[in-house]
Amino acid sequence: MEIKKIAVLGAGDMGHGIAEVSAMAGYEVWMRDIKQEFVDKGMERIKQSLVKLQEKGKIESAEKVLEKIHPTLDLAEAVKDADLIIEAIPEVFELKTKVFAECDKLAKPECIFASNTSTMKITDLAKATKREDKFIGLHFFNPVVVMRLVEVIKGEKTNDEVVKICVDYVKKIGKVPVVVRKDVPGFIVNRIQAPSGALLMAIIDKGIAKPEEVDAVMRKMGLPMGPFELMDFTGIDIFYHASKYYGRTLSPDYEPPKILEEMIKANKLGKKTGKGWYDWSAGRPQIDLEKATDKISPLDFSIVEINEAVRLVEMGVAEPQDIDTAIKLGLNRPFGPFELASSLEEDQILNRLNELASQFGKKIFEPAETIKAKKLKKLLEKKEEKPSEEFQTIKIEKLGDGITKLILNRPDRLNTISVQLLDELDKAISMLWKDNETRVIIITGAGRAFSAGADLGATITHPFDFVEHNRKGERIFRRLGEIPKPVIAAINGYALGGGFEIAMNCDLRLAKKSAILGLPEVGLGIIPGWSGTQRLAKLVGISRAMQLALTGERITGEEAERWGIVNKAFDDDKFEEEVLKYAKNIVERCAPISMALIKRLINKGGEVPMDVGMEWECTACGVVFATEDMREGFSAFFRKEKPKFKGR
Repeated sequence: MEIKKIAVLGAGDMGHGIAEVSAMAGYEVWMRDIKQEFVDKGMERIKQSLVKLQEKGKIESAEKVLEKIHPTLDLAEAVKDADLIIEAIPEVFELKTKVFAECDKLAKPECIFASNTSTMKITDLAKATKREDKFIGLHFFNPVVVMRLVEVIKGEKTNDEVVKICVDYVKKIGKVPVVVRKDVPGFIVNRIQAPSGALLMAIIDKGIAKPEEVDAVMRKMGLPMGPFELMDFTGIDIFYHASKYYGRTLSPDYEPPKILEEMIKANKLGKKTGKGWYDWSAGRPQIDLEKATDKISPLDFSIVEINEAVRLVEMGVAEPQDIDTAIKLGLNRPFGPFELASSLEEDQILNRLNELASQFGKKIFEPAETIKAKKLKKLLEKKEEKPSEEFQTIKIEKLGDGITKLILNRPDRLNTISVQLLDELDKAISMLWKDNETRVIIITGAGRAFSAGADLGATITHPFDFVEHNRKGERIFRRLGEIPKPVIAAINGYALGGGFEIAMNCDLRLAKKSAILGLPEVGLGIIPGWSGTQRLAKLVGISRAMQLALTGERITGEEAERWGIVNKAFDDDKFEEEVLKYAKNIVERCAPISMALIKRLINKGGEVPMDVGMEWECTACGVVFATEDMREGFSAFFRKEKPKFKGR
């Protein structure tokens, strides 16, 4: 079945966003709500968003997208002939089932029903209809236009073909689907967060720390909001109802404490009512960072989340790789729970879980069976063995003649470097390392940027995580110099921060004369953390490196050529043609084994005494002397022909 018409029920925060991204992907969308003011507000928010996207060049025409969205109050009009209905109404079970029961009578038999619920079991909602096999969960994240994750939840009776159709739909609207293969309350992202929420409540209930003390700790570690301020911002009632739901469906350990019950009764719901954990009447509360306490450990929240992630794998909800992807994309985190677990000792996780379970008297903190049996490392090894899926943030194009282009492909975000892009770049390097057809690699960016640097939207909650994030980037970028093939950075626009550092780790740099290069980190209160301070000094000396890194100054590709950072700068209109010509010239003239050895000698030579480097050079000479390419090179010279190197 092909999806053409989509009905979105609800024009609020989630509904209007789902309608917008669906229309942007070319679908005809009917957006329905129960009051005209709700529909009008939803349409106005869509218009404002589309205008901004058009101004940024992310869409061609806001008007053309708006033409595909049809606002209505009439449920029958919305769902008539719809191929897919997506419900995005308040999180009230009785309300959702009532609406689905009505839709069941009005929609055509083959129509797929989907709920955007963030916690409720899809199987239970589906029972309100006579099409449980065509009922599925599509859990989007707020704001829908920005967030890339969609959890695709398979109910107990959901048909596999329906799952496939919905996965395809999610990809077509530019999102990343993660299939939840077993229907459990909270699915993946919210379910994994649930124990850390229970830990927060237990800390408050026992008087261990106050909300501001906890938030100060988290803010000091780089989080834009602490957990209690965030709870206020999103609505204490939302957290309360989710906790009540988990308390009914999972464990009484999730039941909210008395203090939360009292806040709900007093209508202290956070920002929307002016008071919650904080007073919002004068605007955003000011958190006193000096109140940060040592009575709590931020690592505890990660450990209980790791524990819940392991339980999901044990239950068959999802694989570790998918869980990490969901957490990183759904929460804007640099690491998933299994990636974090790989940096911790098994006994450290096991012992701390036992301590937390004993301290707070909660079974939900007790170690999962895999952790209890000390088999977590084996689970992590299994995760590493899982084959990677298609790339989402990069593209690989074979240009022929032994040339492969690796494209950083997040043009709507100026190819900023997310954790996912880092992971995919690492996998792409490994893939091209083994690819015998590839002789030369060209790295460039989609759109008008090479890369504008690190994705600042990634949330890092602990200094150790930040250290590991930087080490990871350094290690991956360094592999560009270690891969036994020439790597050319084709700098087609902005190359800032981490983007500039990628380019510096390449063997050769070609740039548009108008390209902009620089290290702006100092203006953000941070430093170049992916080898920038070390690479730049080696390329242009200490004085020039100081100038760029200390001031955050930006230079053009033309200036970078004069400085010696860029090997050649070309006119913008001839850039792609000249880069390809440059790469072809290398393939035609240079022997693969010779290039691989030269790369290693030059890169490693600066790290060892001269005598050692010269000894390596002599050994390398002996290696190339025994190659077929050496004999072909000499023979072609005397034949006065171009050599035909084979890399042997």
